[in-house]
Amino acid sequence: MAIAYSQRALERGDRALRCSPFLPPLFQTMQQRSVALLEIVGEAGFKSGFTRSPLPVLLAEAELDWLIRVGLLRREVDGQGLTDRYRLTPLGQQLIQRYSQPTWSASWGDRWRNQLSRWWGM
Repeated sequence: MAIAYSQRALERGDRALRCSPFLPPLFQTMQQRSVALLEIVGEAGFKSGFTRSPLPVLLAEAELDWLIRVGLLRREVDGQGLTDRYRLTPLGQQLIQRYSQPTWSASWGDRWRNQLSRWWGM
């Protein structure tokens, strides 16, 4: 049973997903399992097809944190607290299932609206 999200939440999540520096293989992997930060950053993330180019740790963390704030991702928790592993939320799962093609893109308008949301706190 799918959770009913508001149209605004779906649009904001969709835009954040398409504007992120991450590629569909990352989110497709997250549908199956959690992904560690070190799998996403640098050459490892680039070679895995998770990013268009190698991302530094701080940039990747900032982008992943934005996707958490939008509601697409969550960090895994273990007995010690938060881990460095990320996985999709139910909202993220719904949005990823919408994409039947292996790539997506964002217009300049989408990128502008996404950046405004980040500056103004959504």
